[in-house]
Amino acid sequence: MPFPISEYSGIWNVIAKDDNECFDLIVAEDGNQYSEHYNKLRENVIKAQRFSLVDEYQSSVIEAFLT
Repeated sequence: MPFPISEYSGIWNVIAKDDNECFDLIVAEDGNQYSEHYNKLRENVIKAQRFSLVDEYQSSVIEAFLT
């Protein structure tokens, strides 16, 4: 029996220039597996904690830990 969706979670570490690029990078990495949750994903991207980078880095998904 699969776990209820509420028990799934994770953390994405992404370098992106803005919210839209961050969302697009995660969706590309996800491969449209969970498209029914993309509205919530967009909300979470907008609310996500941000950190400034000291050096120039290419936009990308750095790490994804999903349960």
